[in-house]
Amino acid sequence: MNKVELTVAVQKTLDSTKADAERAVNAVIDAVKLGVKKTKTVQLIGFGTFKISNRKARTGVNPKTGAKIKIKASKTVRFVPGKAFKAAI
Repeated sequence: MNKVELTVAVQKTLDSTKADAERAVNAVIDAVKLGVKKTKTVQLIGFGTFKISNRKARTGVNPKTGAKIKIKASKTVRFVPGKAFKAAI
């Protein structure tokens, strides 16, 4: 499912216009981004948790040349599904 399909599903669930559904989806996405940036975690009970995770520096391989390269340490966002979400799958 992509963002357009999610918007259509929200539109059907809320019985609203496509524009209202798109604003709702965008608002949730923006709120999650802001929450992770400010507090480092966003926990949605019954769904899961978005949290910042640190990646260590490591050595990689350039696929074209086969040369070893250094990859810097970085931050990434991880999603850990909740119990209810895991049970639904």
